[in-house]
Amino acid sequence: MGRFLSFEGIDGSGKSTQARRLADALRGLGHSVTLTREPGGSPGAEEIRRLVLEGDPDRWSAETELLLFTAARRDHLEKTIRPALARGDIVITDRFADSTRIYQGITRGDLAATVDRLHDLMIGTDPDLTFLVDIDPETGLSRARARAGTELRFEDMGLDTQRRMRAGFLALAGTHPRFRVIDGARDPDTVAADILRSALAHLA
Repeated sequence: MGRFLSFEGIDGSGKSTQARRLADALRGLGHSVTLTREPGGSPGAEEIRRLVLEGDPDRWSAETELLLFTAARRDHLEKTIRPALARGDIVITDRFADSTRIYQGITRGDLAATVDRLHDLMIGTDPDLTFLVDIDPETGLSRARARAGTELRFEDMGLDTQRRMRAGFLALAGTHPRFRVIDGARDPDTVAADILRSALAHLA
């Protein structure tokens, strides 16, 4: 059986870049790695991604959004994550259920208990190790908005939402031993080296 690693953080934290760098580094050391993302990571989940990440910030209620993200995650789990783990791969995902715990569970309404119930019922899996790339919300938001693209629905919810998300992620990390909080404000090479050391220690 393989190992399941996730990256979490607010928008613009650099977690996507660091997930790719870790995948490349582990492959360079001879590991078989599946790099994936959420929402997405399977054909059906990628279709749902377009629904939830594009358009008006008020396009969906928090409850509808939660169901869409859970549906995408279930398909991702069935089609991509479980088969890769069964092959013995190290699976690295850019976001997983912790993002739903924060985005829909805390910052979009008081849905934390609903998120957990739905997760237990439909997903039932959490990563073995989670890297929380932590960064100042103002820096993260300016980085995220500087990126070209149409997937800005959550960024468009504003700085206060980003601050609440950061606080939520740090609180979550404080209650789950699988988290490693990484200072994302440093230069990317230093961050990547820190993450690789931590990942190799876990895999050993």
